[in-house]
Amino acid sequence: MARSAPTAVPTAAADCGLLLLRLTFGLLMAGHGAQKVFGLFGGPGLTATGKGFAALGYHPGRLFAVVGGMSEMLGGLGLAVGLLTPLAGAALIGVMINAMVTVTGGHGLWETNGGVEYSVCIAVVALAVVAIGPGRLAADRPFRWGKGGWKEAAFALGLAGIAAAITLTL
Repeated sequence: MARSAPTAVPTAAADCGLLLLRLTFGLLMAGHGAQKVFGLFGGPGLTATGKGFAALGYHPGRLFAVVGGMSEMLGGLGLAVGLLTPLAGAALIGVMINAMVTVTGGHGLWETNGGVEYSVCIAVVALAVVAIGPGRLAADRPFRWGKGGWKEAAFALGLAGIAAAITLTL
């Protein structure tokens, strides 16, 4: 009996859905970081962002503005292409923990009151992508962490928590 040629596995709707989520979320987060660091897309740029960080108690403000903005930008780009997904997720989660502690935490839940709603959503989406995995249409696909899972999610959340705690104590 002759073997038939292997057939290509069709791209599942879940993979396309994850790609859509990663591209939209990741590129918007990258743009948000680029606003802070480079002043792109009508953003304040590094000087103004640095002053804002200094007003929040981050000293030197400019340095923390670079760290925060680049974490959003590189974390967003990493999620968009599905590259080093656990690290990309950790970068975004860590920034959001800091935002919740220093900016929005005292204002309750809802964004209309300046609350944590938006930051929680960003952190949860980033963590969910890490836990689910970036899907078949991702640069991480050949690597073991490219499949997602509990270990990857715990790594991202733990790293984000440690980085946020260190940042908040400086």
